Order: sequence, then C-alpha cells, then structure tokens
Amino acid sequence: MPVPHRVVLIVLDSVGAGALPDAAAYGDDGSDTLGNIDRIVPLRVPTLRRLGLSRVASIHAEDPPRAPEGAFGRMAESSPGKDSVTGHWELAGLVLDQPFPVFPQGFPAEVMGEFERRIGRQTLGNKAASGTAIIDELGPEHVRTGYPIVYTSADSVFQIAAHEDVVPVAQLYEFCAAAFDLVSVGRGVGRVIARPFVGRPGAFARTANRRDFALTPFAPTLLDVLTAAAIPVLAIGKIEDLFAGRGITTAVHTKSDDHGIDEVFRALDRWPRGLIFVNLVDFDTIYGHRNDVAGYAANLERFDARLAALLPRIAAGDLLFITADHGNDPTTPSTDHSREHVPVFAYGPAVRPGVNLGVRATYADLGQTIASLFSIGPLAHGTGFLNEILR
Repeated sequence: MPVPHRVVLIVLDSVGAGALPDAAAYGDDGSDTLGNIDRIVPLRVPTLRRLGLSRVASIHAEDPPRAPEGAFGRMAESSPGKDSVTGHWELAGLVLDQPFPVFPQGFPAEVMGEFERRIGRQTLGNKAASGTAIIDELGPEHVRTGYPIVYTSADSVFQIAAHEDVVPVAQLYEFCAAAFDLVSVGRGVGRVIARPFVGRPGAFARTANRRDFALTPFAPTLLDVLTAAAIPVLAIGKIEDLFAGRGITTAVHTKSDDHGIDEVFRALDRWPRGLIFVNLVDFDTIYGHRNDVAGYAANLERFDARLAALLPRIAAGDLLFITADHGNDPTTPSTDHSREHVPVFAYGPAVRPGVNLGVRATYADLGQTIASLFSIGPLAHGTGFLNEILR
C-alpha cells in the first residue's frame, strides 16, 4: 500500500461532540451539538456512521451496529476559547496560551468613537447579539440612516452588518479594514467580519459576501511548513480568511456547503498532491447561530449524502480526515459557539479500519499527523497518530 501523498481535510464548522471538562467556565455545561440534535431529530447519517460516528457522539444506536471503516476518535481543544480562528489554528498545530479578548458588553466608547471617525459616519448597535436578530432589530434604522450595525458575540469578533444597497460590499470591506487596524492590530481581537445583507424590513437575509479579516498566525502553522517544503495547499471556503492568507497556494471561496463539496471534487481532478483544506461554514452560520435544530440536522444529512459520493473518490494515494473546530449546540438558549470535543475520522485505502484513537488531548494532534505524513516538521504542538492508522 503506497504512503498517501494527498490529504483532504474537511472541517464541519461547529459540529461538536460533547462538552469539554471546562465547558461550565464558558457557560456551555451540557452542550452537545450532535447528541442534543439527535435527541430531537434522530439523525439519518449512514455514511458518517460507516466512519464511526456512533462511537464518538451520543446519538441513537444503529441496528445492527457495524464496524467502522476507518479510524475514529474525539479531540479536546487545549487552547482557551471556542472560536473558529482558535480552533483552526490549533488544528494546524498552533496552540494559544491566552484567549483572544472578548467584549460581551460591547466595545469601549473610545474605540467606537475612533471607528466612526475613520469611516466618517455613526454606527448602530455595539452590543453582543445574534446576527440575524440584530439585523431584524436595527436593519430598518440602518437603511434609513446609512449607519452600519456593529455587534459582537461570546467570541473575539467585531462584526459589521450593512445592506448591500445602502453600503456597497466593497465599501463594507473598507469599513472592516479600518476596524481590523483598530481592534485587531490595536487590541488583539481575533476577527473582523463583514456581514452584508439584502431584503426589506421583516425579510432581511444575509448574503454569501461575508468576509473574515483575521489576525495573522503568530507562529508557523502546518500550512506554512507545507508551502515552505513546496507542498501545495488548496484552501476551500473561509480557510484563507482564518489564516490571513498565510501558507496557502491557492484559495477558493464558496457560497454554500454544497459548493464547498463541489470544489473538493474539482480539486481531486486537478490537485494530484498536497493538502486540500476545506471549511463547511453553513452548519455554524446558518443553523447553529440561529438555533435551527431541524435545519442543522438536515444539513448534516445533506453532507452525509455528499460524503457517500466522495468516499469512492478517495484513492490509494489519498487520506481523508473529517473533524470540526468547536461546537454550536442549537438546542441551548445560547446562539454562540460552545466549548466541546470534536470528532475526528480518518478514511482511505491506507487506513486500518476500526482504529479507536480515543480522546486526543489537543486538536494539534491532527496537524502533527499530517506533518508526519508529508515528512515535514515536527510542529511545535501535538502528538501524531499516523502510525496508529496506517496499514
């Protein structure tokens, strides 16, 4: 069996698998994205079950149970925090020792005053809120005044929402660049996010023109080490934004999770080696943050159907990993991310079926494993499990 020379890494954004031991400190005690969804809407995900989902998530039992076709386990987040930047950086071997700052009471008056001075207009909001709720609340006033809506969450984010007919998308990105210099470069906030929307009062809808402005990783990640070794890295979805463009050969931005999987199939035809790194954000943005349990379950089932078509495309030289970056339990009152374990699956002809990876101490174990596969590194954090999973 040849050693794989191409990795497909799919991050199911926010698909958590049970609260971490310190979840109560984050207000997330009892969160279990997969388990709690399944208790309300029993999940029909036969392909994920083939990979061992029922071994790592508290979902209803399969009858009859089958042996997993790949390796399976759970990973704990060792960095403080529960946001996408922290999770993705840790997956790539970069562990934080201090969390990004959060502003649950809104940003200080002096920050907002300076931001308004830089963009030449007043703002609305400046509070922690659900993105869809605050657009419904303040959207009509925004349309009337042209003042952008600023809000945050339990994560380290400065989000700016604006109607595309009131503030053109290019101008909204300029506002975000001004905010990034002020709060990210200036105060260490993890991300500034553009949240454009369209529609009329009572029927506003966010568009696919979201853009994330993230801090540059403070140390080399798996992506940096790969590209330094002339190993290609293709970023699909918001991966390029989360790593501030660093360590990426080519980036493709997507409009939906289905689009993301379409790009994976295209990449398998066009990229014979390297890392294909994919983020599927709809789980988090459309369903988790809106506490849409039925929608989240349906999206899991849609992904499962696409995965059934993807598995036969994973050839002898390929290794497929599926994981997540944090939780976002839509069954809880909170609309924020949740501090959870994440599942991890490894699949491919080179993978020994039925390997139980247990509970890994850090997401960085996955990055270390990929580094070992390509004979680069080692990375600064993580314990690889390549020898455990290869035939």
